Amino acid sequence: MPDKFNMQSPPFDRLTEKQQHQLRSSLDVAYYRDNDVILQPERSCQHLHILIKGAVEERSTNDSEIFAHYANDDMFDVRALFDGEVRHQYIALEDTLSYLLPKAIFIELYEANGQFAAYFDNNLKKRQVLIDAAQQQQNLAEFILTKVDHSIYHPPMILKPEQPLNEVTQQLKHNGVDSALVRLSNDDPRLIEHPNSHPYAIVTRTNMLHAVMLEHCPLDANIGKIATFPVLHIDDGDFLFNAMITMTRNKMKRLMVCDGKEAVGMLDMTQILSAFSTHSHVLTLSIARASSVEELALASNKQRQLVESLLGNGIRTRFIMELISAVNEQIIEKAFELVVPPALHDHCCLIVLGSEGRGEQILKTDQDNALILRDGLEWHYCQSVMNQLTHTLQQLGYPLCPGDVMVNNPKWVKSQQQWKDTVSRWVQSAKPEHVMDLAIMADAHAVAGNEELLKEVSEHLHGLMKNKMLVLQEFTRPALQFSIPLTLFGNVKNNKEGLDIKQGGIFPIVHGIRALSLEYGLDEKNTFDRIEKLQSNRILEPETADNLAEALKLFFKLRLSQQLSLHHSSNKIELKQLDRTERDLLRHSLHVVKKFKQFLGFHYQIRD
Repeated sequence: MPDKFNMQSPPFDRLTEKQQHQLRSSLDVAYYRDNDVILQPERSCQHLHILIKGAVEERSTNDSEIFAHYANDDMFDVRALFDGEVRHQYIALEDTLSYLLPKAIFIELYEANGQFAAYFDNNLKKRQVLIDAAQQQQNLAEFILTKVDHSIYHPPMILKPEQPLNEVTQQLKHNGVDSALVRLSNDDPRLIEHPNSHPYAIVTRTNMLHAVMLEHCPLDANIGKIATFPVLHIDDGDFLFNAMITMTRNKMKRLMVCDGKEAVGMLDMTQILSAFSTHSHVLTLSIARASSVEELALASNKQRQLVESLLGNGIRTRFIMELISAVNEQIIEKAFELVVPPALHDHCCLIVLGSEGRGEQILKTDQDNALILRDGLEWHYCQSVMNQLTHTLQQLGYPLCPGDVMVNNPKWVKSQQQWKDTVSRWVQSAKPEHVMDLAIMADAHAVAGNEELLKEVSEHLHGLMKNKMLVLQEFTRPALQFSIPLTLFGNVKNNKEGLDIKQGGIFPIVHGIRALSLEYGLDEKNTFDRIEKLQSNRILEPETADNLAEALKLFFKLRLSQQLSLHHSSNKIELKQLDRTERDLLRHSLHVVKKFKQFLGFHYQIRD
């Protein structure tokens, strides 16, 4: 019985103790010399091979094509165990040792254990789910699995809109709560104007204090007129982490919990903080309370610690991206408020571009931002204020952009009409430098000032690009520019500097999906949201969409893990830092990118 067989890595860690014992008892060991033929085409395969040492090459029958190389811990030929015969030949490239798991035992385990079986599914999403489960098994934070239910939130106090303010004050005090919901009547003008909103408003002690002291409302004023509408909510059964993101993004400390259109509870930030250990809301409070750049810098510098905490607790990368994106927005917005005179806030709009605009930035990267000014605005000191804003963001840990895509560059500060004219010129010329300008502008997201100023510019850009296949052909070309880091043998290519995961994996997916979204006039900015929309509109096949999303998640996760562990902000991945399962997923994911690039080349008729 091979006692040294590793049962700790997927998929073998998914087996029960009894199944692991069965597998160990069935294993044999085979030895092959250099150039030995291990498996012959068109013959049956009686074992799953799991390499102990050595190297194996998978070739076509006539030796004209090499499909893959296999090394320590790799497995082959799973496909033949199901198909009945081997398709390709497998040759030992050096002296090789391999475990042999009999076909009958493998099939028995495959049929008896769904998680074990999922690993061998060709669908990347299913395989990634299994790997995630294995990696998080020992240190999975409970709150990522925690859902909003009656054990977490408290029942809502629901008031009638005609109840007087003084009576409600007594009720809140008697019940020991500081907020209540107001069930609006069906003919309330607010509901008529917003028919899809939930029929509730919210009143807090702060509402009532302001109403009496600042607005001089009488003590018997109807509470419905004072209450705030609409009320942000989360659905009963949704993940508690999503409630945390909603509160963080909207700077709130309570949410309504709904079952359909009915309010069933209230969820306070204190309840979430009792379940969460990351204290992200404490960080956002520090940002909100900062009255100087120095105070804001102290809060901003805690971001990396928050990311490390979330990743270390097994939180999925996409959740981290959403939360950190919300925190980043608040830091940049606060910097804007500290630097730009308040009288000008409604007359300009600060936008972030690139990964920050898409909500896909985790650790702080280069500044990518621009400014939209209201048409006709005369702001003589704009340049000096933008210089100060760029310097302030640099103080907060956002490095200067090497491409100079920042508000201190006059090229990226224009009036609304000037931006429309500029976008039109970029589309008409379709020069390489203008293509990338268009790409980052397509991801623009407003973070401070008058957000309505961006809306018209974005609509103008989408109108120019929708269904314009010749323009989109040039727009998409950069997605095919960088080669996929795969060898002729189908393995992951590496060099001394490491694998550039942005060029080889992230950018082709992000830019290709961006092109498809512009072609079909989709408004989504986040790449994952774009993929979901393309799938729901039947533009992408479900399996393609799933595989692209999972590949992108993996690229982000691998990059983030190495950035944190190796203390850098590079896009380079060191393959020696990856275990077998990560290596296997990376290879699979890069093949997904290769197939997607082939699709883009065919779809947009790009021939180089």
